[in-house]
Amino acid sequence: MREVAITITQLSAFLAVVRGGSVTAAAEELVVTQPSVSAAISALNRELGCTLFERVGRGVRLTAAGEAFVPYAADVVGLLDQGRQRAREAARVCRQRLRIAAVTTAAESFVPPLLRAFVERHPDIEVTLDVGNQSEVLSRILGHSSDMGFAGRSPADDRLVAEPLSENEIVCITAPDDVRLADPAVMSRDLVDRAWLLREPGSGTRALNEKFLADRRLTPTTLTLGSNGAIKKAVRAGLGVSLVSRVAAADELAAGLLGELRLIDGPATWPWFMLRSAVGEERASVALFADFVRAPVLPL
Repeated sequence: MREVAITITQLSAFLAVVRGGSVTAAAEELVVTQPSVSAAISALNRELGCTLFERVGRGVRLTAAGEAFVPYAADVVGLLDQGRQRAREAARVCRQRLRIAAVTTAAESFVPPLLRAFVERHPDIEVTLDVGNQSEVLSRILGHSSDMGFAGRSPADDRLVAEPLSENEIVCITAPDDVRLADPAVMSRDLVDRAWLLREPGSGTRALNEKFLADRRLTPTTLTLGSNGAIKKAVRAGLGVSLVSRVAAADELAAGLLGELRLIDGPATWPWFMLRSAVGEERASVALFADFVRAPVLPL
């Protein structure tokens, strides 16, 4: 059997095409020519003995084989980057680095003060924070472009270690002048005439709302908005209601800018999770931060 000779150049080109959806976008990202990207993909196809992309209009999309290959390519490239960083840290030619990813709600509440407290104790470690929805955070950790992450759900994936932290209380927010606030304890079916405001696809908060409605067989009108801030403004304007993490609406609830409806059949409280990759050796800075989070200076 011929030995497969896959190169990092081929894997990098493949993943860039996946991210950009076309050879042109991949070439721009990698700052190389389009023919060089095409040549790398062709060589990778030959090495694997299958076709990874198929043409769709002016772009491309993954074949079934390509879909299956993505996580392995991401693992290889990500682990090599981690290995490069580990070697440089061991040689003391660069600062230790810690790359954190957090879902929007966590990044707008407890994560920044947590990072600030950690950096004050460990100024030799360079910390970066990337913010995205649930699916984006998981993708970054699985692809090893982030060392750790914070999210409100624990995915069923053997490649991830999910450690529960503090409770993530869920509340139903409404306009501050909602007539139901005179008696805020309601059943979810009493709100079926309201529009339910949802985050974008891939958001953990959206998944929470969708599961809550589906479990109760409720089919209200829904409206999709792209951020927690947009949802809170829409709720304040009386456009509908939404389930959100209490930490996301704490300031507005305290100031009377939002009202809270106490759902008798409300969702169970979910924990916040600290997520790490189960693949590869854990670097010292990652282990240090994990220990810090388990016994934080600031409460989560």
